[in-house]
Amino acid sequence: MPDQEFPKLYLYRRIVQAKLFIDAHSAERIDATDIADEACYSKYHFIRTFRDIYGKTPHQYLTAVRVDKAKALLETGMPVTEVCLSVGFDSLGSFTGLFKRRTGVTPSTFQRERLARRQRMDKAPLSFVPGCFAALYSGRENSNTREAT
Repeated sequence: MPDQEFPKLYLYRRIVQAKLFIDAHSAERIDATDIADEACYSKYHFIRTFRDIYGKTPHQYLTAVRVDKAKALLETGMPVTEVCLSVGFDSLGSFTGLFKRRTGVTPSTFQRERLARRQRMDKAPLSFVPGCFAALYSGRENSNTREAT
């Protein structure tokens, strides 16, 4: 490996290490300084390098990780306040506002819609199979995926 590629690979691994740190500690109070320290970078150099590699700042990535974890917890039926605190937000109001900006719905609406979808799926699972998939694998022509009720 040429000498110039080794430092780039080493620096890239440090950024990946910082990303993994965010994934592992997303529910804790961490900021760009903590994450940059984990990667052994200066704060501003780290933010620029992270953004160049991942297409978003460390804070934007941390927020996305928290929202994704919140979605998964909301689908289990966990109360919204508990979800808010368990994914690392301090304020229910800021969590709700940010969640709505990211997903288009409030956490309670998201949860209600997902739980209702799961109930419909439990009652009629075949209605959730795409028609093209059912036609391809059912062995019948003009397959209809609706269940008889």
